[in-house]
Amino acid sequence: MPPFERHLFVCTNRRAPGHPEGEGCASLGSEALHAVFKEELARRGLKHRFRANKAGCLDACDFGPTVVVYPDGVWYRPTTPADCLEIIEQHLIGGRVVERLRMKFESAPDPFG
Repeated sequence: MPPFERHLFVCTNRRAPGHPEGEGCASLGSEALHAVFKEELARRGLKHRFRANKAGCLDACDFGPTVVVYPDGVWYRPTTPADCLEIIEQHLIGGRVVERLRMKFESAPDPFG
């Protein structure tokens, strides 16, 4: 059995100011969001079930801070601590995708080229 039921990969990539591809998710507040995920999972006694990992560039910075839940393959764009709590409560614990935070790639250019 895998050690964790789900992993959250939170892009914390940082690029130099003025970079042609943008400054990365860290400049959009993703490091603070990662901290919320880690702290809340620990506070709820869930860190043995779910893991919040820092990730490098996930090529979706145009959408805002990027979080991917695996093995589900669901991409989110949380922007506030409340969004993080909703992802934990609804998706990780409840097993329901938070549609209002889900990235909808079909309505925008494919970030993966």
